Amino acid sequence: MKDHIDVVVCGAHLSGMALNPQLLERDAVLIQATESAAEYRLYAIAGGPPFRPAMVKVSHGGAAIPVEVWRLSAAAFGDFVSLIPAPLGIGKVKLADGRVECGFIAEPIALEGATDISHFGGWRNYMASVQ
Repeated sequence: MKDHIDVVVCGAHLSGMALNPQLLERDAVLIQATESAAEYRLYAIAGGPPFRPAMVKVSHGGAAIPVEVWRLSAAAFGDFVSLIPAPLGIGKVKLADGRVECGFIAEPIALEGATDISHFGGWRNYMASVQ
């Protein structure tokens, strides 16, 4: 069994963002700032405050989304995942270098009423535009 798990974050858990303390409190270590493969769209979905990010894999028209890879102990990863509210969850995310890691994904229902924000070039840029 692995003693650690890497998790890809794309929004509120990024360094310095509102939910990043959830990683830091679990002694997570930032491994890499990178991008997803150009197979995703980024959405602002309902939930707060006042929006939540949702990265969704698409069959065409995808973009590379800025992400960070954080390393947690296996126990801390389990505790971290228990905090994730639906319609978000953890699945497999492909990175620009072709690696596939655990990371945030969204259930299809998350897209109902969501706004595609991929053109902002990431969650940080989107949040800066609405503040």
